[in-house]
Amino acid sequence: MLVKFFKLFLILLLYQSPLYSKNTSLNDFNARYLSNYFSGIVAYENLDNTEALKFFNSSKILIKQHDAYLERYVFSLVLDGKVKKAINQVKQSSTKNNSDFFQANLLLAVDSLKKKNFKKSKVYIDRSYEFINNDRLSLIIAETFKQYLSVFEEKKLVKQTNTFGNFSFINEVFQRCYLNDKDTERYFNTLINSQNDADYSRYTFFLISYLIESDNYDKAKKVTNNFDYLNSSVLISQGKKWIEDKNLDNFQEIFSCTNSNDIISELFFLIANLYSSQNDYEKSNFYLNIANYLNPKFIFNLSLLAENYYLNDDYSNTLKTLKVFDKKHEFYYWFKLKKESQIILKKSNQETSLNFINEKFKEIKNPNKKFLFDIANMHKNAKRYIEAISFYDQILLKMDVNSDLYAEILYRRGGSYERSGDYIKADKDLLKSLEANPDDAYVLNYLAYSWLEREHKIETALKMLEKAYAARSNDPYIIDSIGWAYYLVEEYEKAENFLKRAVELMPQDPIVNDHYGDILWQLDRKIQARYFWQAVLNLDETEDTMKETIKNKLIEGLKNS
Repeated sequence: MLVKFFKLFLILLLYQSPLYSKNTSLNDFNARYLSNYFSGIVAYENLDNTEALKFFNSSKILIKQHDAYLERYVFSLVLDGKVKKAINQVKQSSTKNNSDFFQANLLLAVDSLKKKNFKKSKVYIDRSYEFINNDRLSLIIAETFKQYLSVFEEKKLVKQTNTFGNFSFINEVFQRCYLNDKDTERYFNTLINSQNDADYSRYTFFLISYLIESDNYDKAKKVTNNFDYLNSSVLISQGKKWIEDKNLDNFQEIFSCTNSNDIISELFFLIANLYSSQNDYEKSNFYLNIANYLNPKFIFNLSLLAENYYLNDDYSNTLKTLKVFDKKHEFYYWFKLKKESQIILKKSNQETSLNFINEKFKEIKNPNKKFLFDIANMHKNAKRYIEAISFYDQILLKMDVNSDLYAEILYRRGGSYERSGDYIKADKDLLKSLEANPDDAYVLNYLAYSWLEREHKIETALKMLEKAYAARSNDPYIIDSIGWAYYLVEEYEKAENFLKRAVELMPQDPIVNDHYGDILWQLDRKIQARYFWQAVLNLDETEDTMKETIKNKLIEGLKNS
């Protein structure tokens, strides 16, 4: 008991410092409140926000005595979607000098913004700078928020004192949109077509929304014509469908550039996206809930919240969040069904998951080719190749034969034929795909490796793999394939160089380890060969048929060596 007390005492000391808390004495804390607070901290650190909030609520008296309590309590409230309650709690505590943290002032700024009191909002943002503590993202939030407030108040663009790369450009685009600047469309197009590694396709939706708000349907239709459902995001696909169905009011119902709350909501979504990309799901959800508080109409942003919960293995909150997506918005409804299917797969098995999505799919009238593409891929991944082929057939009927995506579907259907043993149809599809895209490294690799497995056209396959490797020299599957091709033409030294690298890149892949063992055997490095074969037996992904083959190799070596 004494040991537990000292552990508790040590942890509490670690959570406080003379700079962070006015009260470092345990004597002022009632034991029950202290226990609940400690339990809340443990739950909070374990990312169990529901449990943390329960404990914090039962120890609220500590707000007046312990500064760190308020910050954790406010975070938990926002993470639970209770942003208004969090704001009120900060307001009640703001006169007690224990709301000295960045997010407290940010929430007060958000509250004033929502009331269109831009001057007061700016006061809180100015105060928030005191608590940034070298956090670059907090600085970006404060600077950008302040710039927006100046635009909202002065109704004109303001010169940016700090620049944060394309982040600053994104916000300038929205500022111009808010002001209905004549160059807004041009700035949107510049952003969307930025030549760097980032994906700015999301902003196509806001360009379309701006064009619709400007009564320019023809231009909006032209923009969406450049996108295909098969390779577009859920948001772009939903916008494209609205344009095709002329459900134009839907755009203004969820977002308007002329609404300051909507604009700042998008700022917080962008911040949430950045945190999510860094796997900081707690902070991502914090800013997502603020975004939703400012613009609850834009329910599509909740897809990121659901994704964050899912990635954090919080399936209960994932399912709870997904409830907002119904059949009215078909693409987000399909997103919901796919996510539910993934959760079933995690909790149960692939057959149950696939049966669920199949039943839901049958209820959809005239499914979009994107839905057909997704369910075809699900069946292919589940090794139900005949069903996958049937769905790919339906997609191809809806597509332009000259499209690059047509070649992609042929590649996938060809792979399904190959896995099901229909090599004639497989080769036909894969060769036809290469006619459209002769330099596609992945199709070259797939067809060539298929031929190697059948000992068919080995010299041609090797040339195809050399071409694929020239285009994708860091792809481990292509490295494995070309190494195996050299093995089959008995160039073992060359083969070993490739397979050694493939094993380094994919140490848990059974086929790669098996191939490397075969090559080592041929190079008379039999002890090493057996080491890699033995490793194959211990890998989780090794299939039973391969295990039997490996066991024979361990006893007999390579036959006919």
